[in-house]
Amino acid sequence: MQVEGSFEVNLKPVDAYAGGLDGNNLARMTLDKTFHGPLAGTSKGEMLSVMTGVEGSAGYVAIEQVQGSLEGKRGGFVLQHFGIMCNGNDRLILEVVPGSATGALAGLTGSMNIIVSDGQHHYEFDYEFDH
Repeated sequence: MQVEGSFEVNLKPVDAYAGGLDGNNLARMTLDKTFHGPLAGTSKGEMLSVMTGVEGSAGYVAIEQVQGSLEGKRGGFVLQHFGIMCNGNDRLILEVVPGSATGALAGLTGSMNIIVSDGQHHYEFDYEFDH
């Protein structure tokens, strides 16, 4: 199954715990999202990122816990993020952590694609249930 919708995201820096060396800027942030559409709910998570000294090159990892409903089924799940940007070309992997889904979403597996267009965030969520 695939569903599409939109979301808002709010990122807040936590602290300069590691800083960075040699032109690499390390950051830690909290993230809060509100999802709209077939996936409706909120999420909270944390992100670690690096902006390198090379324009257009960066990376991040994040863990995000989603609570709400997916096509009317209530529960939660955890998304794991892995993102790399090289010379302005990005690769992003977001997957449901196996075994993390709860409630009516138990058994959920899947992956999410994020699209940013005209300053708006959209998701495409491919999912299935393993039971």
